[in-house]
Amino acid sequence: MKQTLLDRLIADRAAKRPVALITALEGGAQALIYPQGPSLGDGFAAPIEHAARQALADDQSGPIETEQGTVFIHVHNPPQRLVVVGAVHITQALAEIAALAGYGVTIIDPRRAFAQSARFPNITVSTAWPDDALRALKPDSHTAIVTLTHDPKIDDPALEVALKSEAFYIGSLGSTRTHAKRLQRLYDKGFTERDTARIHGPVGLDIGALSPAEIAISIIAEITKIRRALPSTKDQAA
Repeated sequence: MKQTLLDRLIADRAAKRPVALITALEGGAQALIYPQGPSLGDGFAAPIEHAARQALADDQSGPIETEQGTVFIHVHNPPQRLVVVGAVHITQALAEIAALAGYGVTIIDPRRAFAQSARFPNITVSTAWPDDALRALKPDSHTAIVTLTHDPKIDDPALEVALKSEAFYIGSLGSTRTHAKRLQRLYDKGFTERDTARIHGPVGLDIGALSPAEIAISIIAEITKIRRALPSTKDQAA
């Protein structure tokens, strides 16, 4: 591998930039492909670069057969993250399910009586105010954010930061009536209907969930649906 490509790949990974390394198994040509913008390295046909971008979107590495022979696509995506605001009963189930699904989970709740590490073993728990904690976490396009406290003083500041981020999913607990009031508060803060359309509220797929565990299942199901549908959504927007 050329030193310039290796240095750039190391820098991209350190900066958590999505990038795919494509390698021609016959001849050894290599290039770095990004979700958008120009590639870096040896030249590859447009269909190969398109396949690499699709692999990035699908988060799937592997070989493909092309007119240039076999090409291996090695995806280097930032880790998927789930940030949950509110250390409530739903969060206990959601954190466990999300971890099993491969997400790095962070729970934020300034209420220390709720945010006890003993309730969330092996999960990162923060007692900072949600807006400060989220800014420090720098949500990116591989981050899902869910607010569950039902308390505007805690949820709203988190949503304000989330809506200004690249998070691929934003969800908020509450009834349709509660969500309407939430949206009005955000409008009063200067957010538009286009901004708030990103919020899934009430959070989760409508599967008739009642218990905390069932609600957690509906939330991770909706996150998965949005994550997997994201490539086609981007294509349509383009």
